[in-house]
Amino acid sequence: MSQRLHLVFGGELKDPAEKIFKNADDIDIVGIFPDYNSAFSAWKDKAQQTVDNAHTRYFIAHIHRLRDEKTAASPTEELG
Repeated sequence: MSQRLHLVFGGELKDPAEKIFKNADDIDIVGIFPDYNSAFSAWKDKAQQTVDNAHTRYFIAHIHRLRDEKTAASPTEELG
């Protein structure tokens, strides 16, 4: 069974209606979590800490969806 890793990150956005960070160097990496429930808990904590700032948003990235080992690698990956 594979792990379903999740990354929680966030920061200040240029515009709250878009998902473009104001400064990518200032992105807050909360952490990588072994399951969705623990990632959601961390996301919720950070989101509640910044509730008064409409420009700050946190996200959960499903790392396990980024790479499917059963799918062949692209030619660029093979250059390694």
